[in-house]
Amino acid sequence: MSSRIGILLVVSGPSGSGKTTLCRKLAESSNVHYSISCTTRAPRVSEVPDEDYHFLTPAEFASYIEQGEFLEHAQVHGHHYGSLKSEVIGHLQKGVDVVMDIDVQGAAQIRQCADGVIQLAFVDVFVMPPNENELAQRLSGRGTDDLVTIALRMKNALEEMRHWHNYRYLLMSCSREKDFEQFSGIVTAERMRVSRMLDTAPNI
Repeated sequence: MSSRIGILLVVSGPSGSGKTTLCRKLAESSNVHYSISCTTRAPRVSEVPDEDYHFLTPAEFASYIEQGEFLEHAQVHGHHYGSLKSEVIGHLQKGVDVVMDIDVQGAAQIRQCADGVIQLAFVDVFVMPPNENELAQRLSGRGTDDLVTIALRMKNALEEMRHWHNYRYLLMSCSREKDFEQFSGIVTAERMRVSRMLDTAPNI
C-alpha cells in the first residue's frame, strides 16, 4: 500500500506551449498515469483512438455528462472535451500520480471540485510559451491545421495566457530539455509534501 495519496497534476497552457509533450514524457519516464481525455473532434492523421483521446460522438458525450461520468468538461475550439472520473480517482487512491493535459476551463472546474481526494491531490501548472512569435511558429509548424484553424487557436491561446495567475506553478517554456527538467522538479517536490502522507508513512 502506498504511503501517500497520488498527485493530480493538472497542466494547462495554450496550444503549442508544449504541455502535451511534457505530460506524455512524464508518464513514460516514471510511475505516472496519463489521463486520456474524451473529445468530439475528429482524430488527426497521427492520432490513435483510446491512446491520444477517447473519440466520442456528440450524442455519446452528452450521455456521459448526463450519467455524471466527467470530472470536468468544456467546449474548446468548437469541440467538446472532458476528463473521465474513471481515469483519475481510483489511481489517486492507490497512490498513483495522475497527469492531466486540460484547458483553463477544465482546470477551473477541478480546482473547485469538492471531492476530498481531488482537493488533497490537486496541483496545477501553467506552461507559458516564450513569446507570441514563437507560439505562432509552433502552431503553424505542426502542419496539421489550416490557416483558419491556426488563427482560431492563436486567438484562443492569447486568451488562455491571461489565466496563468490562477495556477500554483508557472513554467516559462524555453527548450524541451529545460522544460522537462523544471517540470520533473515540481513533481519531485510535490511527492514530498507532508500533507499527502497517509497513516502508513513511517514514524521517526
